[in-house]
Amino acid sequence: MAAAGGVSSDDVPILQAENLTSNVKSIYYSRTFLSIIGGVVAGIWGFTGLMGFVFYFLIMMVASIGLLAKSKFSVQTYFDSWNRILIEGVFGGLMSFVLFWSYPLMMI
Repeated sequence: MAAAGGVSSDDVPILQAENLTSNVKSIYYSRTFLSIIGGVVAGIWGFTGLMGFVFYFLIMMVASIGLLAKSKFSVQTYFDSWNRILIEGVFGGLMSFVLFWSYPLMMI
């Protein structure tokens, strides 16, 4: 992840739009990739119903923790709010998850 900006003399983080956009795209792409992989794994393991959705949200929780660790828990340096790391792309990735989750189940 690229740093979104520096720190001025008043210790107010300055966010650069290009870096912020790049960081948000990284979150979106990583969540989409994890949604696809998680959907395939959930389908192969035979998770059905509520168990599949619980598995998805556990994957997204682990992804959020990983993104926080990657940013060294200094969210304001790379993003404009905590919501970017915690919920950005979670519901968008849900559709990819369901698509790849149901495909292995149809093959059985």
